[in-house]
Amino acid sequence: MKGTYRNVLGILLILAGCFTAGVVHARQDLPEVRSTLQDQKQVAVTIYNDNLALVRDLRRIALPKGESLLALREVSGGMMPETALLQASGDGKTLQVIEQSFDFDLLTPAKLLEKYVGRSVEVVRVHPQTGAESREQAEVLAANGGVVLRMGDRIETGVPGRLVFPAVPENLRDRPTLVVQLASDRAGERELELSYLTTGLSWEADYVAELNPADDRLDLYGWVTLSNQSGAEFRDARLQLVAGNVHRVAGPPVMDFEARSMMAMAEAPKMAEETLLDYHLYTLDRPTTIRQNQVKQVALLTAAGVPAAKEYVLRGGEYYYRGRHGDLGEKLHPAVYLEFNNREKSGLGVPLPKGVIRVYKQDSRGNAQFVGEDRIEHTAKNEAVRLRLGEAFDVNARRVQTDYKKLAGGEKETLIESAYRIELKNAKSEPVTVIVEEPMPGDWQIVQENLPHEKKNARTAVWKIRVPAEGEAQLTYRTRVKY
Repeated sequence: MKGTYRNVLGILLILAGCFTAGVVHARQDLPEVRSTLQDQKQVAVTIYNDNLALVRDLRRIALPKGESLLALREVSGGMMPETALLQASGDGKTLQVIEQSFDFDLLTPAKLLEKYVGRSVEVVRVHPQTGAESREQAEVLAANGGVVLRMGDRIETGVPGRLVFPAVPENLRDRPTLVVQLASDRAGERELELSYLTTGLSWEADYVAELNPADDRLDLYGWVTLSNQSGAEFRDARLQLVAGNVHRVAGPPVMDFEARSMMAMAEAPKMAEETLLDYHLYTLDRPTTIRQNQVKQVALLTAAGVPAAKEYVLRGGEYYYRGRHGDLGEKLHPAVYLEFNNREKSGLGVPLPKGVIRVYKQDSRGNAQFVGEDRIEHTAKNEAVRLRLGEAFDVNARRVQTDYKKLAGGEKETLIESAYRIELKNAKSEPVTVIVEEPMPGDWQIVQENLPHEKKNARTAVWKIRVPAEGEAQLTYRTRVKY
């Protein structure tokens, strides 16, 4: 099987003029060769983040000499037929694709009845006392919202017995099927590779982090969560995953889940990772089966003892500095953040695909308890990962505006001076540091403060306040804002 997928534009040029989605008027007198998964020698699946996958399906099929119809069954029901490409492995010049069609109108009782509108069927009735069968010809007049039959000189609605159909229409298949009209220069077995893009397959990364008792280190386990709703099963597939946002042209518009323990995750091997253009490609080192309507997890990475830092952050509001307010809130709970660096010296240093990180910590009995989760975007090597886990219970604050003066005001400019007090309380048995972030409007300056601030950026002042165990701390400051 070829290792890379040919350019989709090249495929479209090859197929231009010879492909029609849906039913194609191929020669019906040609012999039809049916190929199932029994002919499959190898399948490779590359899944992208955004409900898109590339399938490369290699089958060994006996073909007659000359023209024939090849019905490739058990392909994905989400196939994008304009991207399909069938080639003979190693001797593509001796096999010519004339035309192809994708039959996705699947066989159901309702569909079968619809196809027989205007045609004859047989109605079989069973005598309730004798059990004897009687048969009568009927013409199907309608099958929309119920069946209408013409039987002799009368019209029947509903089904007065068992319907018997003479045959299954040629364009009605029990499974999604790609039908290819091709010409072969010789008879015999050939290795054919079918490549196509499909919807219905997706993946995302899921992570589990376990904090140590001191909250300064964590063990990180990464999983790839695969979802298959494509209508096909991929047995022993070579699996690759692409992390990154691949540009696409806009077009028309019950889970089999295996839970695993943290110990099992720790023993799982990593997936091999490499760069691909400006994306990252992950390759599973063993075949895996992706069943239809299944959600499956595959180990992505493990890292132990990653240094981490916990922060308490209390954020204010810009509107505080534009008017007179007085009391601005009691029992304000700082947000709890956890941060770690994706560096090799920290035990990581690999690209992290976007996904959800769920954080656990053991209680006094050694049981892992859930303490919060957050979603991360694609995170490159050497970047920081910052998670918001929730709000602190034992740390709270009260914010008060203690003074307000409008020093100047007019149509073009306003100058306001105001003062604030933030009272911090810590009920924990150990000291904590609370980071106070205050967004400032317009041109601003801190004209007075009891603790020094840092200018985080052009719009934010930051204070780091140490609050003693089971104690209190206070921040007071005065600002002058011009806007």
